[in-house]
Amino acid sequence: MSPRFLSLAFGALALASAFTASAIDAADVMEKNFVSTKLAGFAGDVSLRLVDARGDTRVRRMAVRSRLRDNGVDSAVLTRFAQPADIKGTGFLQLENSAADDDIWVYLPALGKTRRLAANNKRDSFFGTDFAYGDILLPQVAKYQHALLRNEVVDGSDCYVIESKPRDAKTRDDSGYSKRITWVDARSFVERKVEYYDLAGRLLKTQTTFDVKAVDAARGRWLPMRRQMVNHQTRHSTLYQFDRFEVRKGLRDADFTVRQLEEE
Repeated sequence: MSPRFLSLAFGALALASAFTASAIDAADVMEKNFVSTKLAGFAGDVSLRLVDARGDTRVRRMAVRSRLRDNGVDSAVLTRFAQPADIKGTGFLQLENSAADDDIWVYLPALGKTRRLAANNKRDSFFGTDFAYGDILLPQVAKYQHALLRNEVVDGSDCYVIESKPRDAKTRDDSGYSKRITWVDARSFVERKVEYYDLAGRLLKTQTTFDVKAVDAARGRWLPMRRQMVNHQTRHSTLYQFDRFEVRKGLRDADFTVRQLEEE
């Protein structure tokens, strides 16, 4: 066997190993991204600033609370709008299910009814904002194929750039995205930027995070205090900002039920 053949063979093996390592590293990075914001519990007040293509601005305010469920993986989130008056009392409850589709309910006080959303509703707008219902919590890592594209710096932070494509048609259609590209902070593993591509493969939205804080340093948990979502196709944007934030460890499962959604 010639030295040249051996050199080519070892080169091919090394290249294959590098691609395998990149695939493993990409999935690992996204797993770390998934848990990076998983707090035992928190509560806060959020303002949503919606800006249309003409520059006109509307502001919505809501209270939000979240709790890590007993399996230590899934989150529960309950949100209630306080302003403006026409949506005051409107509520949103999401119970994440790592083994199945999430359970999502919307409470409409004007109708006195709670509506459960189907999985394909996750692609719909979250109360008229540029966030979809499915953007509120990070998607399940195992439902996507991940590839490490490159490393880049975003706002002074070294980031892994990961491409994530749905593994099946249901995941793709439920989310409304053909792929996502995520810039994951190499230090905190929080996403610093995310590009969302529509089902035709065109860039639809870009999310950017700001003011990322170590909210539970002992467990390596971080949270952005501001997120901006820009829709490139409508030229509309939404800024999601915590006006008040506190870690809360006393929240219970009973604080995240349909009854709570309807009674508060």
